[in-house]
Amino acid sequence: MTATVVVVGGGYGGASAAKALDDVADVVLVEPKDQFVHHVAALRGLVEPEFAERIFLPYDQLLKRGRVVRDHAVAADTGTVTLGSGERIEADYLVLATGAEYPFPAKFADRDTAAAKAKLRAAHDELAAADSVLLLGAGPVGLELAGEIKAKWPDKAVTIVDPESELLARFPEEFRASVRSQLDELGVELLLGTTVDTPPAEGGFTVETADGTKVTADLWFRCFGIVPATGYLTGELAAARLADGRVAVTPELRLPGQERVFAIGDITDVPEAKLARAAGDHAEVVAANIRALIGGGDLSTYEAAPPAMALPLGPKHGATYTPESGLLDAATTSEIKGADMMVGRFATLLGLG
Repeated sequence: MTATVVVVGGGYGGASAAKALDDVADVVLVEPKDQFVHHVAALRGLVEPEFAERIFLPYDQLLKRGRVVRDHAVAADTGTVTLGSGERIEADYLVLATGAEYPFPAKFADRDTAAAKAKLRAAHDELAAADSVLLLGAGPVGLELAGEIKAKWPDKAVTIVDPESELLARFPEEFRASVRSQLDELGVELLLGTTVDTPPAEGGFTVETADGTKVTADLWFRCFGIVPATGYLTGELAAARLADGRVAVTPELRLPGQERVFAIGDITDVPEAKLARAAGDHAEVVAANIRALIGGGDLSTYEAAPPAMALPLGPKHGATYTPESGLLDAATTSEIKGADMMVGRFATLLGLG
């Protein structure tokens, strides 16, 4: 009998794991969205409506043997996943890859592609009409969004507010200095080490930071606030949920006490930046371990890579840092990520390349 592997969640990690196991198991990928969403490129899609068409990719070429079920898990326990439709799927191996919620426009909650595109286009039109924009959060999302806005509309005022006093504090000074210098060149105003109250949902506004600086803007975006999607876990699996919603995992990326239940991506408690690259690395380890359990062999362990980042600030600006290469300039960052936001790479994953 061929083993059944149920992968819950068809994002970066889930899609990669499903594809990697398609030749050795009966793979069932459970995903509520009608198409794969390349969220890495969502901010480019916000400022460039034509580009937005490229970030939605069909699932129908991902698996050759397995199947994709468009539904969501309402309950998952050891060996069984219950879907919103009421269908119950028995699993010999279970991979939890449901990711996390994050504020729009970096991520879309919409399950229907047409609705997501309409929401993105409406946000584009609102942004295009604004003279000034406030971004709350100076992490990678806030910085990338600032760069995208300035690349499209150089004269639009962009202000970023963040309570942290240092920009990208986990990274070496040479990288941070390059990012700060380019933001200054682009005309982005950074207000670090302070906070503001949440602006109104609609219309122009003026807010005052905790240190007394007044910021007037027509529009604002929240660029922080990751919420792991693990509320569907029940029974023994619910015991792995931590206070913040993530799940504890062993070095093999299994849930504690579970031989055949794995977790990957944003929902894990692995201490690292939650990026698409990490989800793909998780998927590689999990797929190797399930293959070993099916066919015999030693299990692999996951070791988080040291901090690295490719941070585009629009198509032509940005900086990259890797421990191996150190600081890489804007031109190299454009080649790595900024020019096409890796659309081609993930189209290939989906069997479209």
